[in-house]
Amino acid sequence: MVKITAVLTVFLMSASAAVKIEKIDFKGWPNSYRISNGTVEAVVTSDVGPRVIRYGFVGGQNLFKEFTEQIGKSGEKEWQARGGHRLWFGPEDKIKTYALDNGPIHIEIHGDALEATEPVEPLTGLEKKIVVRMSAAGTAVEVFHQLRNAGTEPFHLAPWSLTMFAQGGTGIHGLAARGKYTENLLPTGPLVLWAYTNFADPRLKLLEKYVILHQDPKNAAPEKIGSYNRDTWGAYLLNGELFVKKAQAKAEPTAFPDYGCSFETFTNADFLELETLGPMVQLKPGESVAHTERWTLHKGVQLTRWDDAELDRVLGPLVK
Repeated sequence: MVKITAVLTVFLMSASAAVKIEKIDFKGWPNSYRISNGTVEAVVTSDVGPRVIRYGFVGGQNLFKEFTEQIGKSGEKEWQARGGHRLWFGPEDKIKTYALDNGPIHIEIHGDALEATEPVEPLTGLEKKIVVRMSAAGTAVEVFHQLRNAGTEPFHLAPWSLTMFAQGGTGIHGLAARGKYTENLLPTGPLVLWAYTNFADPRLKLLEKYVILHQDPKNAAPEKIGSYNRDTWGAYLLNGELFVKKAQAKAEPTAFPDYGCSFETFTNADFLELETLGPMVQLKPGESVAHTERWTLHKGVQLTRWDDAELDRVLGPLVK
């Protein structure tokens, strides 16, 4: 037992040492933190947030959207999109969901993990926390999200994590497992529409196993669609690089917000968003709810056509 413990300790120290976390100035935010294992890097802001504003290969493109005119600024009196990855709560509320995140947050570093915690929001009484942990090798990142009710009244909500992607790519997400009519008489999950969902939209394509949504900088019309999949995943393909995020839906569709969505995707002229959600919970004062995503990034991904067979061939091995 002593030998096993010693070996495990050395292994963990080596793994942690392979991940470097350093404080940097990111485009005018002087208190940002870069996390890298030499292959990929992520940047977390602390002058505003919590927000992961960058994720990509070291020295490569940022897969995440950056609103240039908002980067490096803080203290605004209105909510700012900014770009990157953030934590919200659902269902969406015109006021409370858009609580300001324009001020400084608290950062703690624990080995290979960075913990970013926002001060309690005066508007909602919620404390938002994002913990980013990067693998020592490869591209895998675990993103832990937590909402804590620091108010005095119960709060009925669902954790909702949203990633905004740079223009010009394509979002892909997998539907619940397909089957045969003779063997599957009951529905396997919802496909959810918003008032502005448009099946005639040229950016949107529905396949047997997948939903495709292209981002078009010339098309300003909002488009959104949602679904449920116990093994929730979404992907974004941009310039031959494929981002994949996964989240486990640990409840039946009836427990989720927005008519049963564990996944939602949205686009307009500025960005495309991949969103995962947890089930609705009733948070008493002092209670918390957590939601975890797992990210990977892949190079040299090329699709010759947008159909099920091609997506099975290319994406199948990457999303399992």
